[in-house]
Amino acid sequence: MASELYQAISLAKLERHKNLFLNYRNLNHFPLELLKDEGLQYLERLYMKRNSLTTLVNLCYDYHVALLPLAIGSLGKLQSLDLSDNALEFLCPDIGRLKSLRHLRITNNRLKYLPPEIGKLKELQTLDLSTNHLVTLPEKLYLCHSLQYLTVDRNLLRSVPRHLCQLASLNELSMAGNRLASLPLDLGRSRELQYVYVDNNIQLKGLPSFLYNKVIGCSGCGSPVSKHETKLLSFTSGQLSVHLPAEVKAIGSSADSVLPLQELALRSLHAAFSSFLQDLSCMSPISLPRSLLELLQCPLGHCHRCSQSMFTIVYPKLFPLRETPMAGLHQGRTAVSFVAYCCSTQCLQTFDLLS
Repeated sequence: MASELYQAISLAKLERHKNLFLNYRNLNHFPLELLKDEGLQYLERLYMKRNSLTTLVNLCYDYHVALLPLAIGSLGKLQSLDLSDNALEFLCPDIGRLKSLRHLRITNNRLKYLPPEIGKLKELQTLDLSTNHLVTLPEKLYLCHSLQYLTVDRNLLRSVPRHLCQLASLNELSMAGNRLASLPLDLGRSRELQYVYVDNNIQLKGLPSFLYNKVIGCSGCGSPVSKHETKLLSFTSGQLSVHLPAEVKAIGSSADSVLPLQELALRSLHAAFSSFLQDLSCMSPISLPRSLLELLQCPLGHCHRCSQSMFTIVYPKLFPLRETPMAGLHQGRTAVSFVAYCCSTQCLQTFDLLS
């Protein structure tokens, strides 16, 4: 098997192949022959499905450190990498050096987290992480400006970073079969995002109203859950109740006459410094704590009525899916509600999902 592997890699180098298939070879380690010498700088697609890989650390560290930049550079034209059906638990940070990568598939592995360096993959269009052990996704993923298809089905996700709502090119998002209890307030605000699948997240009871009139899958959501099973802030209206994202600090109501001082201050700061917030480095390090600067850069969400940025408090309004024209598409397979997150009592009172 080792000689066959060596021959396959040597032939690919010699003939400058663009595709290299190393599937079903019972590999336990990343083959360092791929990184030695030259010849694979023309490689665009690498397939390593159905092996026994447990880590890609070899790709980063087991080869001579002095040659690391050259080693990664030898795969500089790689556009597609398929590592499905292995036993991977980690991805090394140097995955971010594959600057030309467009399609990355790591389904059916044992990944517990992704390195933030994945945000350096500016050309990445497809990312499939189905059937792993991920509990959350890195915030830096929003820097993958070309990402169009993100699939994270059958993981252990409990939350989704609100930063992912900044993925301007994202067209399809699938997170079915996880442990989600809430979704980011701005999910669906992007016009480009048209397909969202969150089926079989039994604790999920609320969908941001931005998702109304989009193609959504939510079968198996909204099942009754004991209160002790989640510590998230909840909003109840009549017999309906939904969990809110952990970042929400307070829930407003139609009886409120004024906004909290902290929310007013953050909205004023955001309006005054919005032109500078794209680059936090230009802000004085003593002006505000970095955590507040990051919140100003990426607000909790935007009002579903007037688009006002919100930072600590929201005014929610529920619209049961079963009472909307979309009810027929789901035929009673879900008990979720659309949630309109508003910025004030005025917007709360005037917002109408169906108008």
